[in-house]
Amino acid sequence: MRKKVSIVGAGNVGATAAHWIAAKELADVVLIDIAEGIPQGKALDLLEAMPIEKRDVQVIGANDYAATANSDIVVITAGIPRKPGMSRDDLLHTNYKIMSDVVSKVVAQSPESILIIVSNPLDAMAQAAFKQSGFNRERVIGMAGILDSARFRTFIAQELNVSVENVTAFVLGGHGDTMVPLPRYSTVAGIPITELIPKDRLDAIVQRTRDGGAEIVKHLKTGSAYYAPSAAAVEMVEAILKDKKKIVPCAVHLQGEYGIDGYFVGVPCKLGAAGLEQIIEIKLTAEEDAALKKSVDAVKELCGVIGV
Repeated sequence: MRKKVSIVGAGNVGATAAHWIAAKELADVVLIDIAEGIPQGKALDLLEAMPIEKRDVQVIGANDYAATANSDIVVITAGIPRKPGMSRDDLLHTNYKIMSDVVSKVVAQSPESILIIVSNPLDAMAQAAFKQSGFNRERVIGMAGILDSARFRTFIAQELNVSVENVTAFVLGGHGDTMVPLPRYSTVAGIPITELIPKDRLDAIVQRTRDGGAEIVKHLKTGSAYYAPSAAAVEMVEAILKDKKKIVPCAVHLQGEYGIDGYFVGVPCKLGAAGLEQIIEIKLTAEEDAALKKSVDAVKELCGVIGV
């Protein structure tokens, strides 16, 4: 039997994630959304592309969570974007309600699934999903680090005019302007970027990485990034379904690692069939550690607002 991945939220991120999964022939896909007709229409359109792409996967859309039963992985993208005049706390409370409702329905249908959280604010939503699901920490993982690292890698490759395949980069911490890109651990064909890029240029690239989402929002005027975020979520899906033991930065529930206890924070993780299989602890300088702790404080503040 083929694996089954359900995606909650048939907006741009969810629908594009379905596209990547189907195009890679990773699993059958269920696209679920409260909007009637949207998931059904997008799923049927994608299904009709499969003969052209020569991919044998089923893609269905539904409004009822019964369609998601026995999913191996559930990717949660549901939530609303911040609207003009809406405070951050208003957004947080609204998305917390949505997340709690979604997770309770998902868990009822797929009690053995692994949850990948994409909804924002990411770290707080992952914390909410973890508490609501009752799953162990290996099965609730937040997507942020892969996206932030991909942005960092893009800008490094552009700066040096080299293949993106040569660039590895690491970003720690919360998803947002307190994220911690680590130039010291970022390389081009094994050479640390600190030896290839002058400090002032590197600082500018780090800042652009932090502002990566906002830069796209500014261009689009309405809406936000979805190609790279969905591709990042699907890299996690693929690592788990294929038991790749791949080390990627993800938001996970730390229980003492990096001196942090009880919060979701972005760190290097090994992903395999069990979900989170190992947290890699790397040595940080005092400056990097302080930046990570500052990032955690921002996560704590959000979690405090919704009481998780």
